[in-house]
Amino acid sequence: MRYRGRVYRLIERELNAGSKLHFTLIDPEKVQNMEWLSKVLKRVVDAGTDAIMIGGSLQVFIDDVEKMVAVVEEFNKPSILFPGNLTGLARNADAILFISLLNSDNPYYIIGAHVVAAPLIKRIGLEVLPTGYIIVGSWDTSVSVMGRARPIPYDKPSIGAAHALAAKFLGMKFVYLEAGSGASQPVPPAFVTTVKKAIEDTVLIVGGGIRSPEKAVEILKAGADIIVTGTVVEERLEDAIKIIEAVKKR
Repeated sequence: MRYRGRVYRLIERELNAGSKLHFTLIDPEKVQNMEWLSKVLKRVVDAGTDAIMIGGSLQVFIDDVEKMVAVVEEFNKPSILFPGNLTGLARNADAILFISLLNSDNPYYIIGAHVVAAPLIKRIGLEVLPTGYIIVGSWDTSVSVMGRARPIPYDKPSIGAAHALAAKFLGMKFVYLEAGSGASQPVPPAFVTTVKKAIEDTVLIVGGGIRSPEKAVEILKAGADIIVTGTVVEERLEDAIKIIEAVKKR
């Protein structure tokens, strides 16, 4: 909990200095064991990742998340919860992306879960990072199915911009464009540019389907402030390292 209360300020400081950030997303369902996690974290931290996000759509248990956070603490990086539901909470994490899935058809994922979680988060004392979460692209990713989302087509960036601007007007500090875990392609650069122009200084996170350094840099140039990689970390760690290094050279 060494970064609790300081995560947003750290992000803001880096962005104000002209840096771009990389977050590594670890899905508890994909973690083989804590030894495996420790080895992966050492590689991504050495490469320069700025924070470790923990979360997933299925088979997430509070005990497992807390064990993972304890391992993250050994590497002196902020731990940020990325919950798909209440089971993604952990007492020992630094912060939580308090995500409202803006294009869900189910009010539970827009505000319902948040009402239940808010008193728990206050009691735990987690730093809250208010985030407008927008699913882009495919209907068949886990997050689309589990979150009952109506994904915004890749060729309809103005609709994405309208959702993002609503998040900004509601006071959310982050907008997260998500193509989904294992997506066949990431959010297109033109889509990213349209959204960033709409929300201006609101922090823009982009994740899902980013599998190469070239694509990561292209998305950063389009306007993203933070790149998130998850599946590539689990499946092709060497490619993930190259992505992190490319982001940190920006």
